[in-house]
Amino acid sequence: MQDTLPLPNDISSVDEPLTPREARLERAARGVQLGAALNGLVALLLALVGIGAALLSVNGVYSALHTLLLFGFTGADDQAVIALLLLLLGNTSLLLVVMVGILAQELWAFVIGVLLLLGNVALLVTQGFTPALIALGALIWCTSVLLPDLRAFRTNPVMMKELRERMRGARAFAVMTVYLSLMSAFSILLYIGFSPLSRGISTSVTGELGRVLFAGVVGIELVLIIFIAPAFTAGAVTGERERKTYDLLQITLLPRPSFIMGKLESALGYILLLLLAAIPLQSMAFLFGGVSEQEVGLSFAILIVTAVTLGTVGLFFSTIAERTLTASVRAYTFTFSLIFAVPAILGIIVSIISGFAYAPSGTALVSPFLEGTLIYLIQFIICLNPMATALVTRDLLVSQQTVGFYTTTLSSNGSTIPLVSPWIGFGIIYLVLAAVLLTLAIRRMRRSEL
Repeated sequence: MQDTLPLPNDISSVDEPLTPREARLERAARGVQLGAALNGLVALLLALVGIGAALLSVNGVYSALHTLLLFGFTGADDQAVIALLLLLLGNTSLLLVVMVGILAQELWAFVIGVLLLLGNVALLVTQGFTPALIALGALIWCTSVLLPDLRAFRTNPVMMKELRERMRGARAFAVMTVYLSLMSAFSILLYIGFSPLSRGISTSVTGELGRVLFAGVVGIELVLIIFIAPAFTAGAVTGERERKTYDLLQITLLPRPSFIMGKLESALGYILLLLLAAIPLQSMAFLFGGVSEQEVGLSFAILIVTAVTLGTVGLFFSTIAERTLTASVRAYTFTFSLIFAVPAILGIIVSIISGFAYAPSGTALVSPFLEGTLIYLIQFIICLNPMATALVTRDLLVSQQTVGFYTTTLSSNGSTIPLVSPWIGFGIIYLVLAAVLLTLAIRRMRRSEL
């Protein structure tokens, strides 16, 4: 019977009765969803126009886009187009996050919405970012709908209950002990292996030892997050079914989005505790130098975004599977495909195309457009893997002292094209994926109750 039900056209099921508060939240969420869709559509059109202009060698297109959509930006025209794409995609991802938070009645959704509103106002005033009007319109509409009932936003009760239960048992402390023991052992091995290189040598080599230790700690944190984040959420819904408590949840007044978000927040809260517990190990790198505050902040941001997205992967498959084992297998399959298989396949394709596209001399690509396309595709491949993102971002920060824009020279004609540090694209891609999976999980859970 469930398989014959029509798919809903919006983020809720049209057949499910809603309370007045839930109906108000649905209207506000639909407005934010529309704003996110419009931002994504404008970004897609902008990308198509930019690609067409580069392919057909049409002059003046980038300058016109710069003047119309980002007239306060002082950089080059091609950098302005890249900045426009990033800002539009950033608005898309953050609006989707706010939409999910509104459905779940989360207090942080209101805070992020206000910050996003202020940020777009600042971009409009200082940089002339005219597409900010789309996000501003969606957020103002959302605020006007929700303003009469701000008490709907609160701390998630499921999160509080799950965190209390998790920290009462011995398992949470056992996992933390194993986690810190593995990282400590790995850090000691790195120190033993690299410390002879820095004895009696210049401080630059000592700084390199600090960077190696820091990269090693962050690397093992990423590996452990890849393994534990899906596992913590894969049993969120299937576990309730297996314990025969799922039917009891359906007769409570708890909104389904709040239940989904509470399960995710409880898992992420524990993962955040693990990350904070590892800070003393990361701080060892400061004893040797070579690590800046920017590198620490960017690495922590990459860790958090990775945990959020992989947690939503496990949660999504928990809503569509009947057993925890099945959900875990599907979640890990999706995770490893996203992080390893897809980048590997795309990398092979890029290598094959590059092999056929070089000039007879073997020193340069025949087409500047093709070379630029391959460079951007390589950047996209890097953004799919959090470990590659962290490594390339660190290298750019060390070598070029940049966390934003930089340029590279094409071997085909000697011109330069703008690029952005991978952590920006990584954050946008993973946040959009997390918001989409959460929305699908909410819809799936509602459909399963009809």
